[in-house]
Amino acid sequence: MALANAGFTVDAVCPTRHPIRVTRILRKSHIYHGLSPLASFSAAIGATNPDVIIPCDDIAVEQLHRLYRREERRSGRASAVPALIERSLGASESFSIVGTRARFIKLAEEDGVRVPATSPIANLDELREWIAATGLPVVLKSDGSSGGDGVRIAHSWDEAERAFRMLQAPPYWLRAAKRALIDQDTRLIWPCLRRRRSTVNAQAYVAGREATSTVACWQGRILASLHFEVLSKQDASGPSTVIRRIEHPEISAAERMVRRLNLSGIYGFDFMLDEQSSKAYLIEINPRATQVGHLSLGPGRDIPAALHAAITGQTIQESAPVTDKDTITLFPHEWLRNPESPFLRSSYHDVPWEEPEFVRLCVGTRRKREKLYSQRGWAHALSPSRLPHQ
Repeated sequence: MALANAGFTVDAVCPTRHPIRVTRILRKSHIYHGLSPLASFSAAIGATNPDVIIPCDDIAVEQLHRLYRREERRSGRASAVPALIERSLGASESFSIVGTRARFIKLAEEDGVRVPATSPIANLDELREWIAATGLPVVLKSDGSSGGDGVRIAHSWDEAERAFRMLQAPPYWLRAAKRALIDQDTRLIWPCLRRRRSTVNAQAYVAGREATSTVACWQGRILASLHFEVLSKQDASGPSTVIRRIEHPEISAAERMVRRLNLSGIYGFDFMLDEQSSKAYLIEINPRATQVGHLSLGPGRDIPAALHAAITGQTIQESAPVTDKDTITLFPHEWLRNPESPFLRSSYHDVPWEEPEFVRLCVGTRRKREKLYSQRGWAHALSPSRLPHQ
């Protein structure tokens, strides 16, 4: 979670080994304690006195919603912390909708947006009935998940049953312990201790191409937006690794939902473009900053500049576009997926060369995990001659 002031100094609440801690843009980092997440956020807010809060994952969104409800009960909606959270995220009446996949899709459908059939599934009997009525394949998604961790595509009943059981279960003790002890990341500790089962939703499968939008918005109005078609992914349900800029008339559904929910901050919207008709189906909302939000791509496509202008009341000071290429390879995911990917040469590769320690840490950590680390060193492996970034 990032906390920003009008001068655009940035603090972050994150695990002790998070790569953002080595960036030069960060003024100060605050430790996220998995056993006391609300206390972590409250302490950071009190120490920083931010103008806006930007959640960067779904756990942060959930905890901010919880913090809002707690402080509203204690001090009222107009008190400092609830007012800050609502200023940062938008109308509090929308919190329960953006955090619940099925409710969001139902609202979008009521507003005339094209969506696939979606319904929460409580048990295997309901799942069997859904599949009998809707057919296979089926997409199963758990609330409060991101990066593909809570999404599975099932092509048979056996796959659907296994996926449902896995997505509904609380985080495994071993996984939470490993994250806490080895990665110093305690975000899974509280969900693990609470032993709360996740809400799993079934969604009708739409065959086609994935697309995604990221928007900066303020009080129900879109200020800047980025729209992409997904060309490559880490795996079938994982995060995007290569994207291409597009314009599609039906992706304007994002603007309609921003207005309907009176949102503020940075939000992502995911779509499927039907392979036969190219019609866009809105499949979910990501109530947080997404992995493309930092890209400056010209007028109306600079998310940070637009949000800064809204916070300060100043005129938007947009940066020059980082590239004139339409295809963008996201660092470091495509390189880790396939070091020989042709996209690394043909597209704009989003390597943050101005943050060498951040690059070193990301590459070293991820390469060790995937057993790809080479004695040649990260600088040679990521040299501009190998990974063009213009």
